[in-house]
Amino acid sequence: MIDIKTKLFEYGINYNSLFTNTLFNYPSFLKYLNTFKFIYFVEMWLHIAIRNLNLENRLYDSEENIMRSVYMSLFKIFINEVNLHTLEIEISGHEALINTIELISKNQNFIQNVRNLKLYIKDCNDNKIINNHILQVIHSHRNLKKISIDSNNLSLYQSLLLSKNYNCSNTLNTIIFFNVQFKLITNLDKQIINSTKPFKLKSLILYEVPQIETLQQLLQKSGNYLENFGGYEREISADRMINFIENIKQSLNYLLINIWGNETICNSIILKNLGQILPSKLDYISLDFTIKESDFRVFLENSQDAFINKSLIRLEIGSDNILHYIKEYIMKKKRVKYLAIMDCNKKKELFDLKDEVREFELHNIKVRRYSDLDINVYDFIKNID
Repeated sequence: MIDIKTKLFEYGINYNSLFTNTLFNYPSFLKYLNTFKFIYFVEMWLHIAIRNLNLENRLYDSEENIMRSVYMSLFKIFINEVNLHTLEIEISGHEALINTIELISKNQNFIQNVRNLKLYIKDCNDNKIINNHILQVIHSHRNLKKISIDSNNLSLYQSLLLSKNYNCSNTLNTIIFFNVQFKLITNLDKQIINSTKPFKLKSLILYEVPQIETLQQLLQKSGNYLENFGGYEREISADRMINFIENIKQSLNYLLINIWGNETICNSIILKNLGQILPSKLDYISLDFTIKESDFRVFLENSQDAFINKSLIRLEIGSDNILHYIKEYIMKKKRVKYLAIMDCNKKKELFDLKDEVREFELHNIKVRRYSDLDINVYDFIKNID
């Protein structure tokens, strides 16, 4: 800690809380580390410390240089003294995260001693230097569990798909492609379909549907493993979405349907056909589009055999009042456990109507704020194992 204390002293930051003699060797107790969270909290602490500095004590170094010195010094301590059980490396265009992956890639022993390694790659669009560091980490580690890629990084995809030098082929169980244009990746579907290794597609969230034949082949290859499905209506027809949901309903747990704009015909087709294809139990459903009461009644009548743990409805502009149908078909029959309704017309939530909330509670249905039940897609997929 001496180097850090000296550096902080040079910048005029009070370091009295950093004791020279500690009761324990604290780094040795550290078993989990997430690089993004680590840098975030270091920066938050330094922001406060620098803000409280007297101007005469401040040197001409920029705040960024102070932060770089501190988090790099701390991370070198982790590399030399910590034996981690789980390391989560988050990589983006943030300079601190880039510096961290570079430092990690140059210390092979640190990586090899980590039992569980998870990589989250975001917004690194074809940066060759970053890609080389990422591939170096992947190739050197024997226990890589998860890779999550959130960017249209063509060169990195190709390197991952074409490389045969993985030490982690027996431990890697999750690859997540988020916000990726697969049409930019030539022959990806063929490589998956023709692969001799087991392939389980557990989550699929679409903004547009690829060729239907390709999608069917992927589903056949993965078996009945798809549990989580989401569709954002842009180029996905209502009929395609309904057919797709019907094909995967036996294993479906999470269902998200978001339709932009007042697509009256599309919304009607989905509601009139969705109810009868829902599984008997569903952990989560989110409907976010313009809803007409006649279509919603058909949906509720057709889905009376389904129990839903968490049900979210966001009534977009132009929707009808459907609360009376929710009471008749959902509340009285106790078909959900948690319920959240956002009415964009009135700019109110069901949660704000206290008398209504109490009425639902009498039927053992817990009304929550929409934001409390709403699942952030990126956070959701990061927690997928």
